Amino acid sequence: MARVFHAVEIADVPQWCLDTPAPAAGGTLDEPWMFVEGRFVKEPGRLKTRPLSLGEMRTLTVGNADQTPVANEQAASVFRKLAPDDVQLFPVDVEGTPGRFYIVNATKRFQCIDEKNSREVQVYPPDGAVPERVGEYRSITGLRIDTSKLDDVHVFRPKGWEVALIVSEEIKNALEEVGNLGVHFERVTGPHEPFESG
Repeated sequence: MARVFHAVEIADVPQWCLDTPAPAAGGTLDEPWMFVEGRFVKEPGRLKTRPLSLGEMRTLTVGNADQTPVANEQAASVFRKLAPDDVQLFPVDVEGTPGRFYIVNATKRFQCIDEKNSREVQVYPPDGAVPERVGEYRSITGLRIDTSKLDDVHVFRPKGWEVALIVSEEIKNALEEVGNLGVHFERVTGPHEPFESG
């Protein structure tokens, strides 16, 4: 049976928005985007963040500017149990908030974007305003992935479109059991749902 995967998207629910993680001792990270690149990251040491805007604390959020996933202990335990070989979990202190939180870093990425079956794929053109990005993906809507390009993975990012955090159906279901999520899940396998005319 074909495996089912979902993209983790910011949910339209009241929630806090967390700042880019930084070293707890002060200063900034040399590579603040390293947690969204789909690669193994060297232990960064103790980290901290703070809410940029007040809102309801959620068990899993990707609402900050760089889309770094931050999970509480319950949500982190899902990744720890079901995807121990696919993620790194780095403790992060959230200013003014008790409890344990973790940055969820997906360590794998795959050349798996199914351009033919995605709704729309745009790349940077050779005569565009960003010559250094010619041929790279500019926009993908209705993302679909080719599961034949994956190994036995539960969490990853698609190569070339690392902004998308992809999780298996098993991860999705377990996170929904935790509840109080700041994310929702968009299926990236199988046929598209038909558009509804308004």
